[in-house]
Amino acid sequence: MTVKVSIAMVSILRDGLVNGVGVKYKRLADGVAQAIDEGVIEVGCKLPPHRLLADSLGVTIGTISRAYGELERVGLVVARVGDGTYVSQRGMERAQDKGFRNVSDEPPTCFDMSRNQPIPGQETTFLSQSLQDLANEPGVLRQLTGYTAEGGMARHRVAGAVWLSHGDFVPHADQVLCVNGGQHGLLCALMGLLKAGDSVVTEHLSYPGLISVARQLGIKLIGAAMDDEGLLPSALEDICRQHRVSALYCTPTIQNPTAAMMSVLRREAIADVCRQHNLLIVEDEAHAVLDRQRPLPLSYFAPERAVLIGSLSKAVSAGLRVGYLHAPQALIGRISSAIRSTCWMANPLSMEVASLWIENGMAEHLLDEQISEIGRRKTLVAPVLKGLNYKTHTYSPHFWIEVPELWRASQIAAELKENNYLVATAESFAVGHGAVPQFIRVSVCNAVGDDRLLLAGFEALANALTQHNPL
Repeated sequence: MTVKVSIAMVSILRDGLVNGVGVKYKRLADGVAQAIDEGVIEVGCKLPPHRLLADSLGVTIGTISRAYGELERVGLVVARVGDGTYVSQRGMERAQDKGFRNVSDEPPTCFDMSRNQPIPGQETTFLSQSLQDLANEPGVLRQLTGYTAEGGMARHRVAGAVWLSHGDFVPHADQVLCVNGGQHGLLCALMGLLKAGDSVVTEHLSYPGLISVARQLGIKLIGAAMDDEGLLPSALEDICRQHRVSALYCTPTIQNPTAAMMSVLRREAIADVCRQHNLLIVEDEAHAVLDRQRPLPLSYFAPERAVLIGSLSKAVSAGLRVGYLHAPQALIGRISSAIRSTCWMANPLSMEVASLWIENGMAEHLLDEQISEIGRRKTLVAPVLKGLNYKTHTYSPHFWIEVPELWRASQIAAELKENNYLVATAESFAVGHGAVPQFIRVSVCNAVGDDRLLLAGFEALANALTQHNPL
């Protein structure tokens, strides 16, 4: 670090504190980001130590650490243990929320295989009937048009407990909270239980929605190594010994994007590590419901510290925005406060429809339809992938396909896009600054009910991966 860089940094950060917008650490981070963008701070420069800047600016070391952490999260700098923080090479920045969209913003001519979404079934018919039935229940409608408790109405929480139940894991309704979909549940869990600057361990390939929420809340993510079962207990243990970690976020059942499935022994080992290091567990069951024979959730093995997120979005209806959180009783109040601060309460009308469907068996019927159609479509396209190296799970809605050596997944994705086919690459799921594996995630869950289009999309992908010349 040169004296010139140190003096420039102090000047830049002072200006950011005075003229910037937002909390202090964000003003500092924005000031450095602008200086890097304008070339005032060059690639490869070592940034001044935290204490030096804190003393020069009259702020706490924690504020500097959070500012540096924000810069690292978006890829502008890289922290080297024992050596300091350096400006990254250009082109290494993480595009904010790249790949994290609920719908595609591409032209409608594109055939989208990049997203896992519920395959359309009979939900519109069921919704029409349910709304007609509710129209004849003025007392119920009166309840649904007013404010409710932030955790949800009692009968809606009971329905949520039923939906989350699996085998010996039988939630009590008092430990279930209603949220507007799984993503809202994730936001409320992190808002209510963590604070800016906390560190969360997750799989080194993880759900993009987590990456987005963590960035918004100022939470640092640390990627942990995986194998064919998902997160490695030894990797989690090593990170806990090297860092001050507050929580673990993981998807033990049909992991996104690798489709990995943790064994019972692995789940027990993960729970033991979290107990030893006093970690909160945030467990995502987005696709788990598609496997009726799945192992028990982590919440069963560590009930005193695990928050389970479930929803109807991947199996019944995405548009209802119905999700449920199950948490230890001691944490219910804090998560309820986060629900109240974000939306006051989950949508009572959607919750009522979902509760009716769970009670009368319609939800199970739609789930059965979803499982059956995913299986049928995967059986249809599997022969097209013969000869390719890929991973999936029987009930996973997607394939995780390796790109041959000397090729990059981004190249294959770009070439497919030129031919109006969309796929997802590992970059959208990567946590940290390690090497990103060259894999593509491709889903069978597109809305178009035309098998010829689905086959054509998978054939285009297979051709791109097997031919010497790109498309």
